[in-house]
Amino acid sequence: MELLHGEFTISTDNTRLDADLIQNFLNQESYWARTRTPEQTLTAIENSICFGVFHGERQIGFARVVSDRATFAYLGDVFILEEYRGRSLGKWLMEAVVSHPELQSLRRWVLATRDAHTFYEKYGFQDPVHPERWMERPAPDAY
Repeated sequence: MELLHGEFTISTDNTRLDADLIQNFLNQESYWARTRTPEQTLTAIENSICFGVFHGERQIGFARVVSDRATFAYLGDVFILEEYRGRSLGKWLMEAVVSHPELQSLRRWVLATRDAHTFYEKYGFQDPVHPERWMERPAPDAY
């Protein structure tokens, strides 16, 4: 899938992704993946539907969805580089993610965020309807 918006492109072609840029952002600028190794990042990319945001050939944003493409999806690692924020690129990225053709018949999407609840609510995310049904098995250093 490739979407164009002026001088920007969103692509789901993993061969276009800049793994070093993604790894650097996750380790240096995210709160959720500071201890993720390059090997873990590559494995996550290989096993996800990835969305790269590009300005020309330069990658400037990213999101990935872990899904069985039938019932469930987890959205993670969403970012736009700071110098490109404020141009509605994050909104465009989220619109591309939730409208992806392979993710239209899902029963449930989930994500974890510390501070962007209002942003994700615009795309249908909400507090769990039945939080008493959800459990997790987090790693000791999970955010």
